[in-house]
Amino acid sequence: MASKLEYIWLDGYKPTQSLRSKTKIEHNFSGKLEDCPLWNFDGSSTEQAPGGSSDCVLKPVFICKDPQRKKAYLVMCEVLNPDGTPHDSNGRAHIEDDDNDFWFGFEQEYFLWNPETNKPLGFPDNGYPVPQGPYYCSVGAKNAYGRRIVEEHLDVCLEAGLNVEGINAEVAAGQWEFQIFAKGAKEAGDQIWVARYLLERIGEEYNVAINWHCKPLGTLDWNGSGMHANFSNTLLRTAASQETYTKVLEAFRPVVKEHIEVYGADNHMRLTGKHETASINDYSYGVSDRGASIRIPLFTVQKGWSGYLEDRRPNSAADPYKVAARIIKTVKSVL
Repeated sequence: MASKLEYIWLDGYKPTQSLRSKTKIEHNFSGKLEDCPLWNFDGSSTEQAPGGSSDCVLKPVFICKDPQRKKAYLVMCEVLNPDGTPHDSNGRAHIEDDDNDFWFGFEQEYFLWNPETNKPLGFPDNGYPVPQGPYYCSVGAKNAYGRRIVEEHLDVCLEAGLNVEGINAEVAAGQWEFQIFAKGAKEAGDQIWVARYLLERIGEEYNVAINWHCKPLGTLDWNGSGMHANFSNTLLRTAASQETYTKVLEAFRPVVKEHIEVYGADNHMRLTGKHETASINDYSYGVSDRGASIRIPLFTVQKGWSGYLEDRRPNSAADPYKVAARIIKTVKSVL
């Protein structure tokens, strides 16, 4: 019996990588990750290799069912050089979390985009809809746009076995969010990328593009899109100490530049100090403060300073692998 394995990887485009994929047919496939063979692709077509030495290697790292195809699987891959070393574009390989002590919950925002008008769904051909306010967690044809796409995406993610925690309409018209949680930074990144892939593929059916840019409406008075990173490790989950939390939070202060570098392109357009963001030039934290760089959740305080933190700076187009790797490095610096 033949199975379709959709190998998915990230290309070498800068400053924002894109998803790529191709199908491999395997006979008598077990459905297990360890039975997915290495594969290769033409890196000269993805800005990952020169034409004279174009082969790059795909190393399967995550597998789940593909609900949209018969006898099929989705296989997330790392990109390796021919000698087996991680390719420069491979952010996953730099995550230092082999024991899965770090847990991540990513809140992935995005816009459903009409490629014909080059505007979000819900925006008229000429002019704009009413100002933001009625769209957040909305219902009804006047305020919620593209729900059929969003619901289909939720269903296929759940059928694939992805750990989706929820969905909601967001603050701007045509803007939505899904949340994914995993115990282990690498798997959290794997699941975000697979969920992004599924959403892109569903968009094809409706001729609706998925706009991941953090501020697709520019300087207009509409919220941008983020990928808030909720994170914890054993230290944070069991701290029972405000002092410990302060040490971790202060460890982020001297490395603001290093974090912003991997928190997504054009983040200066989004991190303005407005629209529930802190300024890109500042670093701040506060309890239940959505205008801070890092929010200390109220529940963390109520549980006696044991729980998690939310870095609100990563944007919607950021690579979750690189975001997680940088957060882990900073938190580990205080251990």
